[in-house]
Amino acid sequence: MSKTPSPAEFERQQRLAEALRENLRKRKAQARETKAAVPPKD
Repeated sequence: MSKTPSPAEFERQQRLAEALRENLRKRKAQARETKAAVPPKD
């Protein structure tokens, strides 16, 4: 990985990283909602 990525490639990676973070936030929020909605069985 000696050569620097082209601006287009860099932009694509930035968008991908942002999408992954957004995805993680949604999953965490969903997990919290699920825990709150479903009381423990015991």
